[in-house]
Amino acid sequence: MGKIPILAKDNLVFPPIESALREPEGLLAVGGDLSIARLTAAYQQGIFPWFDDEQPILWWCPDPRTVLFPQQFKPSRSLTKLLRKNYFDVSINSAFDQVIDACSETRKRTSGTWITADMKVAYKAMHSAGLAHSIECYRNGLLVGGLYGIGIGNLFFGESMFHRETNASKVAFAYLARLMRDHKHSLIDCQIGNQHLTTLGAVEISRKEFLRYLKDFKRKKEIDWLAIPADLPPWEILDNLPAE
Repeated sequence: MGKIPILAKDNLVFPPIESALREPEGLLAVGGDLSIARLTAAYQQGIFPWFDDEQPILWWCPDPRTVLFPQQFKPSRSLTKLLRKNYFDVSINSAFDQVIDACSETRKRTSGTWITADMKVAYKAMHSAGLAHSIECYRNGLLVGGLYGIGIGNLFFGESMFHRETNASKVAFAYLARLMRDHKHSLIDCQIGNQHLTTLGAVEISRKEFLRYLKDFKRKKEIDWLAIPADLPPWEILDNLPAE
């Protein structure tokens, strides 16, 4: 392992992306804090924090990067049927705190959580600042699935998702992709891939290509997440809305 730069709390500058380690892949720096200013600076450069309770703050920019282009998202036949049944009521930014708490509990039960108490405080502050957003799925008034992430420019940096009923997180992801589809220059950053994301249409691209998209898409007209009504319409209505 090479030498890892240590960030000072009073300095928001990150090391050059090209200096990220190959082993562990993408580790760029350690330390600093989780302030709104630092998190914003990080995501604007394609960097994200990922660490557990027993580690210092670790900053990453892996190569390759897992992404999804909303225009290329095509739900499976079974997911499409579920969406058309309107089995879940779907909303945006109506229960951010509950979503991140649920994501944290889900991770804790499986393989230990990287969504630490400090991370939750930081991302809830990002939400209050209008930079972090959530999509929620309800069944009979109960929160049964959702996701959250950071919206900068025309990019959505997906952080985590959870489900308490089968396919609820997939429905939340489908709504996210559909909300972004009409914005030609948009991208969902999934960070590190897994089989679940692959089934939703995520692909791997090189870090260099990802950073090029990041640079280009930040200049485009931003998605106004806060202007989207909290209660999202049924899928067939949403899916047939005209492009903006």
